Amino acid sequence: MQRKEQTSNAKGHLKDIFLTGLKDIYWAELALTKKLPEMEAKATDVRLKTAIKDHCIQTYEQVARLEQVFELMGEKAEGKKCLAMEGILKEGDESLADIPQGAGRDSVLIAACQKVEHYEITSYGTLAAYAKTLNERQVQQLLLRTLGEEKKSDCLLTTIADTDLNSRALSQSPQSKNLKAV
Repeated sequence: MQRKEQTSNAKGHLKDIFLTGLKDIYWAELALTKKLPEMEAKATDVRLKTAIKDHCIQTYEQVARLEQVFELMGEKAEGKKCLAMEGILKEGDESLADIPQGAGRDSVLIAACQKVEHYEITSYGTLAAYAKTLNERQVQQLLLRTLGEEKKSDCLLTTIADTDLNSRALSQSPQSKNLKAV
């Protein structure tokens, strides 16, 4: 009897951890729906602008998917301030502040976007693993779908940077000595 009780307590604790992570990524995705249009406006490369615009649309779909996850878990969809995403977005703003428009800024913008993607990939991967352990298969599938989208976005950003954007950024002479590492 005690073993069954311990298993039940552990599952309850994991569910609490899962729900906290879910609230964290929900806040992060909502923050991105506001930040991505700003990022798109700062981009000059057409492929990058399109990728960011498409990802913004996708982010709204991911928010709706998270709301479905909350519903499946019998919980109200609510966010908990994600300090990590807040920091990543703030760092991105600071990195872009003194860089003139052009390929150099687009390269820094890609790096900032990829930091966002990597955080999301980590979050969704962890949440999907928790959902599997909690035997929440439908929830797991929804989270894995978003995880796949985030990985594709990251690969697309790498492709845009690698095709020639970073090379063009190299040939641009920096107009600011306050360039911050990304």
